[in-house]
Amino acid sequence: MVFFTGTGVVVKIVLFVLLFFSVVSWAIIFFKLLQIHKANVESERFLDFFWKTKRFDAINAQLDRFANSPLTILFSEGYSELNKVKDRGEEKHDPNVVSTDLGGIENISRALRRATTSEITRLEKYTTFLATTGSTAPFIGLFGTVWGIMTAFKGIGETGSASLAVVAPGIAEALIATAIGLVAAIPAVMGYNHFQNRIKVLIAGMDNFSTEFLNIVQRTFSRKQG
Repeated sequence: MVFFTGTGVVVKIVLFVLLFFSVVSWAIIFFKLLQIHKANVESERFLDFFWKTKRFDAINAQLDRFANSPLTILFSEGYSELNKVKDRGEEKHDPNVVSTDLGGIENISRALRRATTSEITRLEKYTTFLATTGSTAPFIGLFGTVWGIMTAFKGIGETGSASLAVVAPGIAEALIATAIGLVAAIPAVMGYNHFQNRIKVLIAGMDNFSTEFLNIVQRTFSRKQG
């Protein structure tokens, strides 16, 4: 607090900006920790339920139990598109057949890709702020330090004294901006890297689930042409 009250207006503004970055970054870190933890746990539970149940209609009726899993969104979109393909009567003589030559499988695949893209966007939401904080906070702090040192040397020139007792307080007050910049940046960078790695795991799980879903649809609802 002593350092803060002794700094100039520009350095105070820099410190306020860095404090804002730090507070928002920590809020995002706690939010994403909870969100991704729930996504991982409920995805594992959903996969167990999916492979044990084996009936799409029964699985669809229980999706609310796994609301935080991105896999439920993929299943919901894929199952919805599957029903649309069947309802359009692309194979009117057999509603349980999805014709591969009329785009049925391709439509379901596109629905799964759209759902995957949407879930990736949701999972990555706010993480760009962490990346921004990690890359800019040290430079903002350095700007505050440089400005503070300039002000300190200006004061030395005006007083005509360059003793340690005169120089040290001003430089110490200026360096606090760099320190706060690093305090804001380091957790943000660590959080961003951690979340990117966890999200990559979830993306791989979504890709695997999409492949398995399409394989099940092809084996169960499609028939070989020819």
